[in-house]
Order: sequence, then structure tokens, then C-alpha cells
Amino acid sequence: MSTTSPTHAGPASPVRTQPDLLYSEEEAALRAAVRDLLTDHCDAARVISRTESDTPHDPSLWKALADGMGLAGLLVPEDRGGQGATHREAAVVLEELGRAVAPVPYLTSAVVATEALLACAGGSEVLASLASARRIGALAVPLHTAPGASFPAVRAADGALHGELTGIADASAADVLLVPADDGGLYAVEADAAGVTVTGQTSLDLTRPLARVTLDGAAGHRVGDAGPAVRRALRAGAGLLASEQLGLAEWSLTETVRYLKDRRQFNRPVGGFQALKHRLAQLWLEVVNLRAAARNAADALAADTADAGGDADTAVAVAQAYAGRVAVHAAEEALQLHGGIGMTWEHPVHLYLKRAKADSIAYGTAGAHREALAALVDLRAP
Repeated sequence: MSTTSPTHAGPASPVRTQPDLLYSEEEAALRAAVRDLLTDHCDAARVISRTESDTPHDPSLWKALADGMGLAGLLVPEDRGGQGATHREAAVVLEELGRAVAPVPYLTSAVVATEALLACAGGSEVLASLASARRIGALAVPLHTAPGASFPAVRAADGALHGELTGIADASAADVLLVPADDGGLYAVEADAAGVTVTGQTSLDLTRPLARVTLDGAAGHRVGDAGPAVRRALRAGAGLLASEQLGLAEWSLTETVRYLKDRRQFNRPVGGFQALKHRLAQLWLEVVNLRAAARNAADALAADTADAGGDADTAVAVAQAYAGRVAVHAAEEALQLHGGIGMTWEHPVHLYLKRAKADSIAYGTAGAHREALAALVDLRAP
């Protein structure tokens, strides 16, 4: 498979007769290419050192992924400057990024900001710049916002934007911010424009920093209506976040099994103790179920690109009602079963636990998604 233009199966049919949870040959080749690149350029020591610096994002890794491999434009149609792939391919990329806890703004720029622009008639120029990796975008909606939930908006007056938005993921790396305003519009705002201030906030996940965005008379270009654009973006973000959580959980399980095979106590491998076998077997079952839920969400999103309705809403709600707990459980087990070494800063397991905990409330908590699911299937609590 070429590392410059991922092969894809073409446009997805709008009608999904049944979910396809298996990986295609093209998706397997894409996974291998991404994993090889991350193995060479995103080792644990490098990620940890970046979290200790003032630049947690890795620009060279982002360039290799987004520009060199063309992954920034996977979800953008070819006639709009992208690769014309689907959410299934993007999900494979996110699995590998989650497995490496890669400090790049792929989810926030190549998925969430891109999906918002795909719902806007006037965002073609910005969309093309994100697809080509010339710029990085961020949707200025708090990371915890669930699909369909209300979201804050700034004040639009006399062609300028005024207000403050907090908890914006990867805003510090963005070149363009997509800002919802109280007039119902979604505005593209240059991050380095006059009147724009981006201030870092304390974040549990050091590889996906949060920021406060303050607009004081900043100029913005209206690209479309905020309501449908934000709904579409958050739905895709929540659905594909499950694939990132799957990657986190799979790494945690795989590395824990490997460690317990090598670590010896009482002259036998620690992994041979029955109590630990039971814990790992239970975790394996949870990860397998998470894989099914994440693949179902990606497949449903690929088959339904409308801004609401269809199987995708249900599939996303199911995936996120389950994914957070499993990813956190897997990371916690990895931390505990690695023993003393797992408690050290030098071992990367703490990165996975922090990312898993932060992901568990990103784009809506499990409780919010269970409520959404209950409404979708008409099984609300009395």
C-alpha cells in the first residue's frame, strides 16, 4: 500500500443493510503503514518528554501523518481536496493513534473540525486547507459537549465576535478556529488574528491539551449554520473516539499480558497465577466487545453522512455508553498489574490512564449517551 494516498473502497452506500465489523484488506494495509510510522516516530520516551515541554504536540509526527500519508483529508471527498475515504478508515487511524497515545490533533482537526466544515456551504477553502494539512483546525466547543447537547456561543456584533469559550481541545495547535455565535452562524476565525487570545488550561491528559479562547472584537468569516454543523461534528467525534479508546484498551491488555509472562515470582511467571488469569480473561472479553461497538459506530457513520438520524445515532450512543468504562478499566489494570514499575513516570502506562480518563468524558459521558440511547429506542426512565 502506498504511504502517500491510502486506498479506499469508494463512497459508502447511504443504505446500510447490516453492519460490517470486519477489517478490509485496504484497512489492514492502512493500519500497518500507520503503525510502522508511529513505531519509528512516536515511542513512549519521546511522548513523555513532550509532555514535560511547552509544546506537547509533535509537529514532525503530524506532518508525516497528515501531509506525508495524506491522512488529514480521509473524510473529505476527492472533489473537495481530500482522499474520499470513509469513517472506517479514519477509525483504523485512530485505533493506532490511541495505541501510541500520539500527541497529534487528528481527532480534533481531521475529524471534528472537518466534519463541521463538511456541513457548511461556505467553508470549502478552509476545508481544503485542513485536508491538505496546510492548516490545523479546532471546533471551539468544549470537549465535554455531547452530540445533541446545547453548546455555548459567543456574541456577534457589527461583524466582530466577542466572548470566551473554555475547554477547547487542541486550540493551542490550531491555525483556524470554528466558532459558534449567538446569531446561529459558525465562523472561521484565524487563531493569530487581532482580538484572539488562546490560553492554555490545566488538562489531565497532557497529550491533548485544553485551552481558553477569548475573542475581543475578532473578525470571522461565516461558513455556515452552527447548529447542524456542530451536531454532525460532535456525533462523528464521539463515534470515532471509541476507536481511539479501543486502541488504548488493546495496548493496555497486550502490554500487561506481555509483562506478566516475563515477570517471575516464586520461580514462576506471574501470569500463571489463576487470579490474574481471570482478571485478564475478563478484560479480554470487554475489549472484544468494545471492538465490536467501535467498529459498528464507524461503519454506521460511514453509511450515514447526514447530520442526524438513522443507525449512526444509535451506534454512536451504544459505543460511547460502553467505551469509556472499558478503556479506563484496561488502563487501571495495566497500572496495577505492572506493579511498582507501573507507578513510575518513566513507564508510559500513566499516559494511557490519563488519556482514558479524559476520553471518558469527551464528547459526552457514558451517562449522557445512555440517556440519548434511551430516547432513540423509546425506553426512557419513568
